[in-house]
Amino acid sequence: MSTPLPLDGVRILAVEQYGAGPFGTMFLADQGAEVIKIENPNTGGDFAREVGPYFFTPDDSEFFHAYNRNKKSLSLDLSKPEGKAVFHDLVKDADAVASNLRGDVPEKLGFTYDALKETNPKIICAHLSAYGREGSRADWPGFDYLMQAEAGYFSLTGEPNTPPTRFGLSVVDQMTGLALAYALLAGLTGARATGIGRDMDVSLFDIAMSNTAYPSIWYLNEGHRQ
Repeated sequence: MSTPLPLDGVRILAVEQYGAGPFGTMFLADQGAEVIKIENPNTGGDFAREVGPYFFTPDDSEFFHAYNRNKKSLSLDLSKPEGKAVFHDLVKDADAVASNLRGDVPEKLGFTYDALKETNPKIICAHLSAYGREGSRADWPGFDYLMQAEAGYFSLTGEPNTPPTRFGLSVVDQMTGLALAYALLAGLTGARATGIGRDMDVSLFDIAMSNTAYPSIWYLNEGHRQ
């Protein structure tokens, strides 16, 4: 008899697009979670479906598959009452809602714990945004290469005395996606122990900065520049 995967029986609703959020929920799906990807029918779904340059077929992006294996997908217009009603029905039997939206959007669309706790008091709402859901930049969009620049990665990459250089991979997106998965599982552990869910937040900027780690400590304490 085969051993069940560790997240068998866990249901996650993923309101996500492009890279960072999908990368994190993909790892949860790999471990057996039922990840239901909620896609906007008004935009053709996750815009990563159209990201090239390579496609298996004209409508089947290789980029999209790199971030979305083992998931289910549901087309749902969350801006309409009918769509929200379906979403709330799904929340009743879900363990978590994962999203990677601009910081001010989860509250507007009702993806926060306060908005969903009456439907499911154990629900975990895991949010990935550019700069967090609070503060002066909560409504700012953001993307990987911008975070690499802001957090100083450009100065750490490439050869000495050369122009600023970015990573070849979307490394901040992928690090923050993994942080989202970690935050969601930490919240889920607490909810199963207490019966009470919560919001969990990660941001591209915070993860980019925190992962500067020892170069930052060397700079702040020793004035060392790389």
